[in-house]
Amino acid sequence: MAEHGAAEYTTAEGNDLPEHEATYERFIHLTFVAGANIASVVIALAIGAVNGNWWVAVPIIFIAAPGAAWHGMVTGARAPSLVLVLVALLALAMTGVG
Repeated sequence: MAEHGAAEYTTAEGNDLPEHEATYERFIHLTFVAGANIASVVIALAIGAVNGNWWVAVPIIFIAAPGAAWHGMVTGARAPSLVLVLVALLALAMTGVG
């Protein structure tokens, strides 16, 4: 049978709260950049598949989205990813449906 004695816990020495906060900030940044990248690709797929304007969609999917994601991850900037989403939305509006 298992022993049901008192549980023994150990405590970590030192304060690693700054490292936890830094890890959380990196996670939030990765989530933002990845979400913006996915949104840009989905918008570009809508431009190509629904409107038939693949000449607009392909550069967004294969050049702009990976470039903005790479730049955001290397430099820590979120603006390029957000700008790409806005550019993709503008391209969707300009190509028009129907």
